[in-house]
Amino acid sequence: MDELHHECGIAAICHLYSESPSKLAPLVGADQVSRLMPRMLLDMQNRGQLAAGFTTYNPRREQIIDTFRQVGPVIEAFRLNHKAKYDSIMKEYAGRAAIGHVRYATCGSDDRSYAQPFERHHGCKWKWFSFAFNGQLANFTELRAELLALADYHLVRETDTEVIQNYIGYELRGDERPDLVQVFRNISQRFDGAYNLVFLNAMGDMVILRDPKGFRPLCYAQEGPLFAAASESVPLTNLGFREVRSLEPGEMIVIQDNQIRRERFAPREKPKHCFFEWIYFASVASTLDERSVYLSRAALGKELARQERQLDKIPLDDDTIVVPVPDTGKAAADAMAYELGVQSVEGLIRNRYVGRTFIEGTNNREDRARLKYTPLREVLAGKRVLLIEDTIVRCTTLRSLLAEVRERGGAREVHVRVACPPILAPCFYGIDMSTVRELFAPRFMKGPRPTIEEQQAMAAEIGADSLLYLPLEAIARCIGLDPDRLCRACLTGDYPTPTGNQLYQLALRTRHAEANGRTYELSVASGQ
Repeated sequence: MDELHHECGIAAICHLYSESPSKLAPLVGADQVSRLMPRMLLDMQNRGQLAAGFTTYNPRREQIIDTFRQVGPVIEAFRLNHKAKYDSIMKEYAGRAAIGHVRYATCGSDDRSYAQPFERHHGCKWKWFSFAFNGQLANFTELRAELLALADYHLVRETDTEVIQNYIGYELRGDERPDLVQVFRNISQRFDGAYNLVFLNAMGDMVILRDPKGFRPLCYAQEGPLFAAASESVPLTNLGFREVRSLEPGEMIVIQDNQIRRERFAPREKPKHCFFEWIYFASVASTLDERSVYLSRAALGKELARQERQLDKIPLDDDTIVVPVPDTGKAAADAMAYELGVQSVEGLIRNRYVGRTFIEGTNNREDRARLKYTPLREVLAGKRVLLIEDTIVRCTTLRSLLAEVRERGGAREVHVRVACPPILAPCFYGIDMSTVRELFAPRFMKGPRPTIEEQQAMAAEIGADSLLYLPLEAIARCIGLDPDRLCRACLTGDYPTPTGNQLYQLALRTRHAEANGRTYELSVASGQ
């Protein structure tokens, strides 16, 4: 599935002053621990390919904190394929602390000015800060309007990142250096939505913060004087950290005065972890909130197999093969095939080097599907294919892909199996789907769960012989968390925050309107 995008990934790294440097520090020394940041961001490239950047801290530099950010994937942004240019960047921005970001936009433009981190210059060192953000504020239009209503505020970007920057700046006003825990405690009382943050100021103070609901994952680790944090566990384990933990929702880590401490900035409440992290967004090698992504996806495949046997709709013989849609469908496909006793084969090969580059002759969905996936006729010809998809959102790519599997691959039958329930409602917490009208499943469903007849109508619409979703209950069961600890708003329409529920009602009212734009943009236009 290649039609759903996420709102970024964040990372932080800091080496405390110590007589003995960490064995995980770069060979050039702890004063250049910032050299590890591009590697961390590269390990989170799955979370955003639009832009990448970092801010570093070096008290011996005129620019005590300095920010580098560029449009493009990490390799291009940091010039990792050009040693001299990469070394030049690393030398100019060398520091013993750094925060970093990879971006995919759910609001705001694609140009460089929206790349993160955002830096706010100031003559007072504790007011001079930079930060990066993962998530989305559901109420950012209201917060933006509040700022603009103040006489001296002017905002230049349509993004919640700038709103957060101004609220942090407001909390740092005054002549006395504030307590950072109180700063973010005050901010949290205004924000509705998902907002994991990394923060660095010109005093060398660092903050790593996870919002009170814990929508997005945030992991951290320490080895001696070296501390690091990231949106997933993989960047930390690949650096060599052995014990990686998840920060609790409503908690923050403060690095200040050469000390590391964990603090609670918001009251403890039941978390609402986004289930999509396990079934689609996160690296399959990650462990989030003590739950393995790979094992969760394999469990989804076992659920698909159990459902397939119960419904007994197609023969499970030598002519039946299981084929994943690369790459996120593979773990589920392999587990399903094993349980059913049929082959799991790579009948679709994905071109991993396409990225977002414009290529001549790719102006429609069919061309793009042909560019991204190559069906293997030697594997598919004459076969009954169980095509395993991780989820269906808009169905813009899948329809074209099915035609490719039949025409170029020569498959006799194609049966789509979805390792997720139907997506019925938008997301206002950082996933790029914010209107009801863009979603595929609601066009066919009259109730909260799809009937066999409705699923067959969906299959006919996209050119499949059959289509089956997993039931709602399967998600929590496969992840291994209580349903009450997961945000499943896009499956149920039941949102964990007040603004989420308000925006959903607006999305339902405007689903047949001609107006374009995201729901929170429509709320401004309509005065809701």
